[in-house]
Amino acid sequence: MNRPQMALWLGTALSVAFSAFGCTPGGVGDPCTPEDEYQPGFQGYGVGEVNIESRSFQCETRLCLVNHFQGRVSCPYGQNQATINTAAPESGARCHLPDGTGNVVTVPVDAQLMDRRSDDAVYCSCRCNGPDKNARYCDCPSGYSCTKLTPDLGLGGDQLAGSYCVRSGTQYDPIQTHLGDVCNAQLANCPSDNTSSASDNPP
Repeated sequence: MNRPQMALWLGTALSVAFSAFGCTPGGVGDPCTPEDEYQPGFQGYGVGEVNIESRSFQCETRLCLVNHFQGRVSCPYGQNQATINTAAPESGARCHLPDGTGNVVTVPVDAQLMDRRSDDAVYCSCRCNGPDKNARYCDCPSGYSCTKLTPDLGLGGDQLAGSYCVRSGTQYDPIQTHLGDVCNAQLANCPSDNTSSASDNPP
């Protein structure tokens, strides 16, 4: 096996190992931009959902957690259809892909919620508990609590069901979260708080 093949094999093996057996807490809390955001037709996440990207190469833990977050990490203020129709692609009013190409997002995107900015809802995490008692789970570092986020549906082989390390004080409460309070470009009230993303709706 030559060196490139060996490197590819090791990378694949590590990815499978992290996904199947959990992960170490190193890197928990580091910022990440989910792979979904590299798609121009992705409208963003909904605050009522949890998304777990289990093979994220941005994270030492190989897991990027999107915990009840609205919109795109890389576009705090979002964009509506009118903006898409009238604003130039290089305009700061448009959402851009986070790959630095300058390519724009082609669909409407909700603005981030003031109560759940990406810094508190999207970051590298690891699975700290789950239904498989034979699996290896991580210990959450200081400042994080082991919180159940995804149910076991009883279908077998669900390697993502269970609890994850969540930043203390950021657990989602649908009653307390103010859904009407969103990032507003005119107020410039949401400078980027996730260092893995580009700044406010940049070209």
